[in-house]
Amino acid sequence: VELTDGGLENMDDERLLALDDALQQLAFVKPRVVELIKLRYFAGMSNDEAAECLSISPRTAKHWWAFAKAWLRAELDS
Repeated sequence: VELTDGGLENMDDERLLALDDALQQLAFVKPRVVELIKLRYFAGMSNDEAAECLSISPRTAKHWWAFAKAWLRAELDS
């Protein structure tokens, strides 16, 4: 999955449902990572802005973002 600038308008309904399911699954094990996804992807915040909202370092946010993209890609491609 390409998590960059929102891009929801480019997703078909099936892909959106799959993304929602994957986010719900991830929320069970990494709820703070899902919060980061929501802030960055859906709210359009920068890494630094999202990190500040979550009271984490920008470096931690960057690591979480990389993890989230890899995890979601694996889930959506399976």
